[in-house]
Amino acid sequence: MDLQLSGKTALVTGGTAGIGLAIAKRLAQEGAAVVIPGRSGAKVDAAVAEIGRAARGVEADVATAKGAEALHAAVPEVDILVNTLGIYESKEFAAITDDDWRRFFEVNVLSGARLSRLYFPGMLARDWGRVIFVASESAVMVPPDMIHYGMTKTAQLAISRGLAGLTKGSKVTVNSVMPGPTRSEGIVDFLKSVASDPDSSAEEIEKEFFEKARPSSLIQRMIEADEIATLVAYLASPLSSATNGAALRVDGGLTPTVV
Repeated sequence: MDLQLSGKTALVTGGTAGIGLAIAKRLAQEGAAVVIPGRSGAKVDAAVAEIGRAARGVEADVATAKGAEALHAAVPEVDILVNTLGIYESKEFAAITDDDWRRFFEVNVLSGARLSRLYFPGMLARDWGRVIFVASESAVMVPPDMIHYGMTKTAQLAISRGLAGLTKGSKVTVNSVMPGPTRSEGIVDFLKSVASDPDSSAEEIEKEFFEKARPSSLIQRMIEADEIATLVAYLASPLSSATNGAALRVDGGLTPTVV
């Protein structure tokens, strides 16, 4: 299927690794020119080299206002904005400090809100654009050991839906995707941090995680980053023009459907 992304420019935050890199690769494969920002020049360069000539890197920390402004100055217009940047951890609620709450909100929520504020008006003016927030199933099934993370993912859904309401009558859409636990660079350490025996094999740790922490998953395995990227690429495409204001689950059936 031709997703008709040739000639489009996509900005993917968090695109140096994991889900973000998979999304950037898929958009490039579909013909889009891809912009990858990051605070580490070395990681940005490595990601650009992996994606190929369709990619461009910008050294900027989009979790800060200064970094977002620097990125916007370097790349004033984009057709597609994918807000993938995010951090997560397992932590008891009583141990989550004020600084933790601020850090998670700054990185996971404000990064996407700032960039949307910078790029969304131009999309409306040109009467075409896509804004996509990579949220999580934790937005609606908040894990007791990740309440600060879940809060940020719920906030992303609120921003996404609110922005979608501003697109009425235009060819701009704003949507969210809600991945379940996904195999990525940092997942091994995370799974070990919640395992009963961190020295078990990776397979045993993953099996225990789904049995005890995510028993409602229907696939009972980690989702692959490419599986998330496929859905995001469709949402970024002109073919998804009737999908707007949605929060789409790609969680392996983890979240029960409410009728």
